Amino acid sequence: MIDHLGSGGAQEAVCQLVKYRTRERFQPEVVTLHGFGHYWDVLRSWDIPVQTLVPHEFARAAIPVIFGRLFRLLARHPYDVVHTHLIGANVLAAPLAALFRVPLRLTHDQTMDDVRRRSVVHRGLDTLANRLNHHVIAVSSSIGAFVARQEGIPPQKISVIYNAVDLERFSPRKTSKKQLRRRLGLPEEGLLIGGVGRLHYQKNFPLFLEVAAQVSARLPQAVFVIAGEGPERAGLAELSQKLGIAPKVHFVGFVKEMPEFYQSLDLLLLTSHFEGTPLTVLEAMAMGVPVVASHVDGVGEVVQDGQDGLLVPPGRRDLFVEHTCQALQDQSQWRRLSRAAREKARQHSAAAMVRQVEVLYLHYLEGETSAKIM
Repeated sequence: MIDHLGSGGAQEAVCQLVKYRTRERFQPEVVTLHGFGHYWDVLRSWDIPVQTLVPHEFARAAIPVIFGRLFRLLARHPYDVVHTHLIGANVLAAPLAALFRVPLRLTHDQTMDDVRRRSVVHRGLDTLANRLNHHVIAVSSSIGAFVARQEGIPPQKISVIYNAVDLERFSPRKTSKKQLRRRLGLPEEGLLIGGVGRLHYQKNFPLFLEVAAQVSARLPQAVFVIAGEGPERAGLAELSQKLGIAPKVHFVGFVKEMPEFYQSLDLLLLTSHFEGTPLTVLEAMAMGVPVVASHVDGVGEVVQDGQDGLLVPPGRRDLFVEHTCQALQDQSQWRRLSRAAREKARQHSAAAMVRQVEVLYLHYLEGETSAKIM
């Protein structure tokens, strides 16, 4: 169960759990609180039962309707596992799943979001839900520590299972960057620096554009592309005008063929305020694209600075500029980072992640201990 099936790391994790499940043992159904989205179509194409509790986008007035339909859903279906993703699904589903005595209730905690840090109400609701759950999967050690420290969840109820990349999808093709850029409608020449994610405060795209302006002054051949949708789209376009780099910045919205998008890049730039373990970093690494990223939360747990990526203290525009220019100008470093990034990504395969989650399922449902729980 997940808030919505629009683009995002949590939605990709749901699809990975469905795609790489042990089919002989697990029969998944997917429920979204509201709306549809890209991953709805993906799941339906796999013949996975998927339903939404309200078909429109979220509104506070819909909460009683969502709660009522969720109540009836759990009353009708004797699920063995209710596995929630994102705070809305967790807060609404955990109490009802406990009421109906679902044998295993667990949640996937994806990000060190500011909402729980700032809001006593949100943190309180999440704490209640997590205490009603049997287990919390944290996608980074920092998230696990937050849940234990701020919500008082016992450490034995928390497992760190890092996000993973679908290596079947994210593997470099024998296609030139020029061809890929032509297909995507991007400039065929120049150094292409990409940003990926929801256009939202968390991803700090204003800093991305400020870095872009300074990199462009030092490397006139640099071009920038942002893949993603969100509420900051108009403001970011206006900022690119103010910075004088609008002709060099391409907003491409939602991109369906992300492997091709990554392979068209020369570098991925991630300027986030906070993260869990961002899939965009692992996906870019799997495609051999060097990454310059904020040293926040799970990013620093999967990227080794100077070895398979370059990390920058959050907000340090000067260092983002320096590392970006250095990686693009020093071809030997670029090739070394590219090779090491691909090797690192192979350690975070979606198939292996799903096996870890299934170990948790069976530990609770059948008492199996044949595999180690992380």
